[in-house]
Amino acid sequence: MNADPAATMARRVTLIPGDGVGPEVTDAARRVVEATGVAIGWDARSIGAQAFEETARVLPAETLDSIRANGVALKGPTETPPGAEVRNANVALRRELDLYANLRPCRRYPGVPTLYDQVDLLVVRENTEDTYTGIEFEVGTPEAEELIGFVEASNGVRIRKDSGISVKAISESGSERIVRFAFEEARRRGRRLVTAVHKANIMKLSDGLFLAVARRVAEQYPDISFEDRIVDALCMQLVSSPERFEVLVLPNLYGDIVASLGAGLIGGSAVAPGAHLGEGLAVFEPTHGTAPRLAGRDEANPVGMMLSAAMMLRHVGERDAGDRLEGAIAGVLAEGTDLPADLRAPGDDRPAAGTSRMADAVAERLTGRR
Repeated sequence: MNADPAATMARRVTLIPGDGVGPEVTDAARRVVEATGVAIGWDARSIGAQAFEETARVLPAETLDSIRANGVALKGPTETPPGAEVRNANVALRRELDLYANLRPCRRYPGVPTLYDQVDLLVVRENTEDTYTGIEFEVGTPEAEELIGFVEASNGVRIRKDSGISVKAISESGSERIVRFAFEEARRRGRRLVTAVHKANIMKLSDGLFLAVARRVAEQYPDISFEDRIVDALCMQLVSSPERFEVLVLPNLYGDIVASLGAGLIGGSAVAPGAHLGEGLAVFEPTHGTAPRLAGRDEANPVGMMLSAAMMLRHVGERDAGDRLEGAIAGVLAEGTDLPADLRAPGDDRPAAGTSRMADAVAERLTGRR
């Protein structure tokens, strides 16, 4: 399905509905984007289980070509079914398009039930290296046994022969570009502190390289303060006082975990937006999963998807529209009337709003009907 011919002059965006609740929250995001008045030509494509059913591939070449041609995509959550050509469609998408930076804002909005009053941090996660390269060796295979023998012969370290093995690879060039991205993003957003997160006290040659590069890059940004934290200490400090942090930059695995912790601070993954960015390419999506038990019931929380759409608007140069969309979402959250069940505070017995109704409420604020 392609864009409406009437919208040929509009900014084209690849639209990927996804699986489970994906089509419902994606439709909500599409509707509120259109309510901003920005002309978008939607190029609908598929990834994940739906794509596999239609094409026998979870990552069709036509979808990749669409993202490359348009430069930007708005994507719902997707599943990777058994028998797919890749282990994980999301990881494969990021690697195929070299979407090396994962941007995860964690901002607390009034009206969302949470234990914290003040959270406004930005998690910048390296997206293509670390243990997420997918280089693994299955227990008992000749390849695993050969690698175990090599490690013992070269380092004197004995790995149990019944081990499965994953490779952790962190490069100097990959570290430099993600740290530089974090500093540039901090400068663009008016942030004054970047914290590099690592486990360099133990992993001296991989995380140690990441930290050394971060310190070197930090010297080139004298207007921004720099510090580093060991990842376990950071998690403790985030739980106790998240307001002390502004921008976090992390290798892939730590970034995935810490971003989810950050989402927990602000009310859950359903209210956390996200973006994957590379050179000239960007994919915006919420951080939650497909929630198949809610699929087709008009009960899914669309906030993370709508906030991701606001990020997308800013990315394509529609900053005012992105700000207005985020403001409308924040207004609906603060008002508290048209919220889905998972955003109701304990004791709030008002009826929950469906996915569509919440999108209506945001659109009404945008168009002045509310």
